[in-house]
Amino acid sequence: MIKAYILGPGAACDVAALSAEPLISEIVAVKVPLCDSEAVRCVAATSAGARWALLIFGRRPVDLTPHAVERMYRVGEMTGAAMVYSDYRVASPGGETDIPLIDCQPGALRDDFDFGSVVLVNTEVLGYIAPAIPGDYRAAAFYDLRLRLSRYGQLVHVREPLYTVDMTDGDAKASQFDYVDPRNRDSQTEMERACTEHLKEVGAWLAPDFAEVDIDAGEFAVEASVVIPVRNRVRTVAEAIESALSQTAGFAFNVIVVDNHSTDGTTEAVAAIAAADSRVVHVVPDRTDLGIGGCWNMAVDHPLCGRFAVQLDSDDVYSGSDTLQRVVDTFRARRCAMVIGSYMLTDFDKQPIPPGVIDHREWTDDNGRNNALRINGLGAPRAFFTPVIRGIHFPNTSYGEDYAAALAVSRLYRIERIYDVLYLCRRWEGNSDAALPIDRINANNLYKDGLRTYELEARIALNYMSADQNQS
Repeated sequence: MIKAYILGPGAACDVAALSAEPLISEIVAVKVPLCDSEAVRCVAATSAGARWALLIFGRRPVDLTPHAVERMYRVGEMTGAAMVYSDYRVASPGGETDIPLIDCQPGALRDDFDFGSVVLVNTEVLGYIAPAIPGDYRAAAFYDLRLRLSRYGQLVHVREPLYTVDMTDGDAKASQFDYVDPRNRDSQTEMERACTEHLKEVGAWLAPDFAEVDIDAGEFAVEASVVIPVRNRVRTVAEAIESALSQTAGFAFNVIVVDNHSTDGTTEAVAAIAAADSRVVHVVPDRTDLGIGGCWNMAVDHPLCGRFAVQLDSDDVYSGSDTLQRVVDTFRARRCAMVIGSYMLTDFDKQPIPPGVIDHREWTDDNGRNNALRINGLGAPRAFFTPVIRGIHFPNTSYGEDYAAALAVSRLYRIERIYDVLYLCRRWEGNSDAALPIDRINANNLYKDGLRTYELEARIALNYMSADQNQS
């Protein structure tokens, strides 16, 4: 009824215990990892006589709890799932820790979605889709497989820890910047190819046709505004503002600091700078329920906001005095709705730290806005043509608000990139990028997957309307 596969050189399981499972008819060891096309095709070719294929993969041994296979099987049968996955535990030198996973939404298109190390796959669906999976994948085979499975059935999450992964000898964690690491370019190209094909199949892929932007539309107090949302950053906010004020530009600009009810002396520091320099617009919201996105909305809706709104976080600085000029020049030369630069990760003293430059060279004019649904960020500094962002606005959150806005812009408009470093993104003790607990990581991932789900549906609807208009 179920054929089990142990896939890859690092994967392992208690074969004796697995053999004792009454639902397991055969156990097959495959030395090729599941990310390789050969492994997927091997499973598809040999599992036809079984109802389900239990895939055990990854870089560490797993220990299935009693009746785990039966539980996954029964859930699969009850739901008619294309694939079943579950929560798990990790055994580390510090003890055992539960790892709760999240539900897989239609917009969960990022290739690092955690399905764990054990999944149950419907072999009828697998046999149907496997021949279409490209045979040259070395990194994207499982990613392509799970995207195709999702088009034929549910990917069902069992909210119970059904196995333990042995990490008692430690385990290297993936970096959140792996997708922009040049060393991973070949694997990322594979992932993009798989995602692009999926978007085309579900009707969400957008051709490189962009709405025109009248860059001279409207009247504005200044040409550009540097937008700095801030709360309790007395240690860094003055340096950020000085970085903005020190820009050398052939146009008038200001700095809009939205001070979200700071209590550590930030308000007084910003007020003092604003009193000394009329270019600084100090805004304190009347409301107390605003996130970073809400603060951005206050800035772009402000009557003193310039034609272009350019990001600067309160603990970061521009890399030079020409950042603002280069951003505005790009808007004017390319007549686009958004410009994104490149940044350098540094410590608090502005010394580069790994992985260094984040430039998103994976972006292309033809497919960048589609591939944006696969990756978790688009870079910095981000700059918006104010009339466009006023028509979109940011969600009132303090995580993912910039990604949501960029996705919405890219749905209709061209985004241009500057690959030179314009911005120093500083990492320091206690900042928002410090190590997060699993529940916070899950909440963040769930939120961004939700953003992608909304965007996926919007793009499907846009293509549908376009096709309907073309037929009329």
